[in-house]
Amino acid sequence: MGTRADYTRTVGGAAVGGRLRRLSEWIDGDSGRIYAALGVRFEQRWFGVLNQLALQGDRTVGDLAVTLRITHASISQTRRSLEAAGLIAAQPDPRDGRRRPLRLTAAGQALVARLSPLWRALDDAAQDLNDEAGDAVAVLDRLDDALAQHSWFERVMARMPDEPA
Repeated sequence: MGTRADYTRTVGGAAVGGRLRRLSEWIDGDSGRIYAALGVRFEQRWFGVLNQLALQGDRTVGDLAVTLRITHASISQTRRSLEAAGLIAAQPDPRDGRRRPLRLTAAGQALVARLSPLWRALDDAAQDLNDEAGDAVAVLDRLDDALAQHSWFERVMARMPDEPA
């Protein structure tokens, strides 16, 4: 990363969002390079949806949003991308026509089978990284729990003067 000072390290907790974005970009960027090196067209954002459909079977967008704890809109965007790639399809639920569970297509199943060894290697590497970092996942769990207790919005607004300048 060069020899220049790392501003985000100098401001401590004030840069937590920036640090998390940077780490996410770093890991996602390297993951993208891994897929490219293997000759696989794969978007990192697809992983959660594909993995859940492979593990749990057909799921609605709402089910996936709850399980993955990300927004319905984000899952819908990913769904459109996966459908365009021919990896998933939606079909009406025979018991409730309003529901449209997503399922892996044959191409999606083949991709999951092809990528399963890579995903195990990624899991192993992530565990090594977590161990090397002194159980960063436990810290992230505490951060997640703290935000669930009091959102970032609540924390900032509680510190604002009554009349912003």
